[in-house]
Amino acid sequence: MSLQHDDKPADTDFEQVVADYLIAHPNFLACHPEVLAEIDIPHSTDGVVSLIERQVCILREQNHHVRDQLVDLVSIARENDALARRLHHLTLALIEARVFDEVINTLQDELRNLFHADAVEMKFFSAEELATHKADHGPAMFTEFIESECPTCGQLPAEQLEYLFGSQAAEIGSVALIPLHAPPSVGVLAIGSHDPQRFHAGKSVDFLKRLSDVVSATLGAVSSTGS
Repeated sequence: MSLQHDDKPADTDFEQVVADYLIAHPNFLACHPEVLAEIDIPHSTDGVVSLIERQVCILREQNHHVRDQLVDLVSIARENDALARRLHHLTLALIEARVFDEVINTLQDELRNLFHADAVEMKFFSAEELATHKADHGPAMFTEFIESECPTCGQLPAEQLEYLFGSQAAEIGSVALIPLHAPPSVGVLAIGSHDPQRFHAGKSVDFLKRLSDVVSATLGAVSSTGS
């Protein structure tokens, strides 16, 4: 006897159990509309799909689309919550820094550990240096970016990568670039990743703006204390 013949009576018995249950509980689908939304109830006649069936199909598709959107929103919310906790942890660590070198070391360690960065570099210079080297391939490459006061993500030109990351430049696939303002000095904080999509150009920079504010304020505080 084949498996097909062996399985058929069991399937038939199970279907009869389901049918008997629904007959005995006529309000089941009314009490569980989510079940009704997932099953197909054909209304076709002579191969023609009824308007009701078409509407149900459209509503089911819309329902799945809304579910997918909800899943995406929940994922984004969880990611934002994790970023907020990381920023809080970093802020507490920076509060403990008393001098400029401690700020740099804290950023290097925390950003690598908390944000899974492959490279973290910071360039800090005075306004006078920007004016002096405005024709050089150095600080002046970032003058317009610093003045914009807006972080950015994506891939950088080779000369900027070389200036920021030195011997690691060839390994950097994407960068989160953050402007820093601690008058009378300015600078850039560069967080690099080997993954080209880690800091892709379409990534939101809201979190990076907050990071810019925190780091700039910390640098301003230690600079004032040092002076």
